Amino acid sequence: MKRTRALTAVLASVTGLVACVGLVGCAGPDATAKAEPPALDRFYQQQLDWKACDNPKLDPAGGQCAVVTVPLNYADPQGPTTTVAISRLASPEPAKRRGVMLSNPGGPGGAGLDFMIGVGAAMTPDVRAQYDLIGMDPRGIGRSAAVNCHWPRGFGLESAGVDAASFAESVATQADLAARCAATEAARLPFITTRNTARDMDVIRGALGVGKVSYFGTSYGTYLGAVFTQMFPERSDRIVLDSAADPDTYGSVGMMQAMGPVNEAALDLWADWAAAHDGEYHFGSSRAAVRATVTDLIQRSAKQPIRLGGFEIDDHTVPTLIFVGLDDQRAYEMIAGQVRQLVDAADGKAVQPDDQLKGNLEHIFDTKDGDGSPQMAVLCGDVAAPRDPAFYLRNIEAARASQPVFGAFANNITSCAFWAPPAEAPTVVSNSVPSLILNATGDTRTAYQGAVALHQKMTGSAFVTLQDVSIHYIFGRFPNTCVYSAVNAYLRDGTLPTSDTTCRAD
Repeated sequence: MKRTRALTAVLASVTGLVACVGLVGCAGPDATAKAEPPALDRFYQQQLDWKACDNPKLDPAGGQCAVVTVPLNYADPQGPTTTVAISRLASPEPAKRRGVMLSNPGGPGGAGLDFMIGVGAAMTPDVRAQYDLIGMDPRGIGRSAAVNCHWPRGFGLESAGVDAASFAESVATQADLAARCAATEAARLPFITTRNTARDMDVIRGALGVGKVSYFGTSYGTYLGAVFTQMFPERSDRIVLDSAADPDTYGSVGMMQAMGPVNEAALDLWADWAAAHDGEYHFGSSRAAVRATVTDLIQRSAKQPIRLGGFEIDDHTVPTLIFVGLDDQRAYEMIAGQVRQLVDAADGKAVQPDDQLKGNLEHIFDTKDGDGSPQMAVLCGDVAAPRDPAFYLRNIEAARASQPVFGAFANNITSCAFWAPPAEAPTVVSNSVPSLILNATGDTRTAYQGAVALHQKMTGSAFVTLQDVSIHYIFGRFPNTCVYSAVNAYLRDGTLPTSDTTCRAD
């Protein structure tokens, strides 16, 4: 649910905190609104040891980091524990601080310690002064005792390829990935879930000494935020959910399937752009011609993998590479450059991949920065997946005509089909906690209709639409006066738009 490389981090006490200039252990008048479970007292009351983060973004920004101890299994609070790494960007004007804002950058699987640097930069100075911004690597991710299944590849998702034989390769790959996790992380996997991360957030709230937390989440982070508001409504203050997932389809086959049509539509827009730049890229001067270049490239890579920069790129990978760039309409030139490099390499030309393409290929194939098992641990730990490969193949074949590039990606089998069943049922989100939901109509990760569905389930929410823009994650990534004004107004004084709002690109 998130752009592969760019992802990063986690989202107040109402009144009375302005008089408290301490950053930890400063409780507002609502801090005892609900007694903590006695068995968890030692977690909620722990003292945090703030230190330098050893992070190239956080350290120059004055960030500090700490480690929070939480139960591995909340049903057994006296049992094994795990740790959650958090960061803090303190309010630049402590006298104006009203609380803390937790956050999550998406994924799932996105490490988020430095995520709030970009979000904080999108806040107006008076809004920024009101919050200590708290980043987090959720349990099982990044510095929070990351899951490591020792996969032979970096990314857990792939296209099913062009035919049944290619799909059979995917089945074998995904079964192997799941088996590696079962062999290495079976004891922890049942507890690497969104519901437990929400519980961790409440422990973090207690350790920070506040009664409520505000929150900013994007992509998967919107699902985490919705789950938190459902589980801890009395602890939820100002909630912003940017590029929102439908909680009823999150983690399921339906979530992935929703990405197929929107990515095909985004590919049409890119193809129009590439056709207008045919003199530079030579894919053809019409949408149809450009699309034919892409589908021909996929077919060619199935017959003979493309050798480029030490990698072999086949029909499982080409759609994934294009998918990576389509979450931002400003990346059209990047996508075109990468497709040109792939076509040239397929033609037998000597091609050295540029830094962006090399980085994307390393993310898919390499494990030097960790593999994709933390992402799948959360997804598979949250929601059970159908187990019959024939189910997926039927869906793939049914989607090919209308989704020639992404139908095999959006409908493909994942390692969840071979995972142990989730330890808990998914959270049913239905509450009236005030919140602000943002989504672009052209979002290729969290399809617009999913955000509409979340808005309907969270009856206290207001909804801001960014019309006719293909972007995933708006506030802090895609400057827009209308959207930014709505977010800052809400975070400033709690004022939600009185009606749903439609914004357009500046």
